[in-house]
Amino acid sequence: MNTEVTPEQINFYRENGFVVIDNFLTPEELEVWRKAVDEAVAQREDFLMATREARADKVFYEQVFIQRINLWNDHAKMKELMFDARLGKMMADLAGVDGIRIWHDQALIKPAWGNPTGWHLDNPFWSFTSRDSLSVWVALDDVTLENGCLYFLPGTHKLGGWDVTKIGENVGDLFKIYPEWINMKAIPAPMKAGSCSIHNGFTAHGANSNMTPGPRRAMTCAYMPDGSTFSGRKNILPQEYFEKLKLGDLLDDDNQNPLIYHRTKEYVTA
Repeated sequence: MNTEVTPEQINFYRENGFVVIDNFLTPEELEVWRKAVDEAVAQREDFLMATREARADKVFYEQVFIQRINLWNDHAKMKELMFDARLGKMMADLAGVDGIRIWHDQALIKPAWGNPTGWHLDNPFWSFTSRDSLSVWVALDDVTLENGCLYFLPGTHKLGGWDVTKIGENVGDLFKIYPEWINMKAIPAPMKAGSCSIHNGFTAHGANSNMTPGPRRAMTCAYMPDGSTFSGRKNILPQEYFEKLKLGDLLDDDNQNPLIYHRTKEYVTA
């Protein structure tokens, strides 16, 4: 994996809120990731989480993307891939933090002729208050303007707040909250399979429709800086754990949010 980020890439990320890393995976690694993701998604069947609970909004969302969260919970190879400390160090270097925890991984597969993904910010959905969260988005297929590449609004990570916009049928609902962003120029991020993008949890982003007869597969992982505290939102937290938390509590449970890299502390391995 190409996980050594240059000073120029770090500066670009911190200024714009995203960066694209070409040839992130070798061709051999790409095949390993594809096989693991395909197996893990098939094993999960129609369930979003490893708890195998039904999802009320499944019909709408799976016309936008087929989403399977925390595949590391129930697939050994995905756990090995997601717990790679090199990924954690890469994210820590970009964010300028000491330690990185997994918030959640997720496969995002835009189906053939799939709907667009509405503009949104990630972090307001999540259960912690750090503004240094970030996500890696690994292309398992070539990602083009035609099949649903990501678009970013550069610099919005410095401006976005905590209002949540549902990823719904109106792709522009975010601009009702941030009308001052309407005239900003969106930057597309097409990339070859095996490349990746990384974006801050407050960077506005969306994705095109898939106007092709084949799926567009991506494997992603969202990261929480070590030391982050509870914001009061449940998101993917188990109900029993959620009920024990108070605003401001440290989110440091390695069973829920494993510490995969730290500059000075011990961290977990697969």
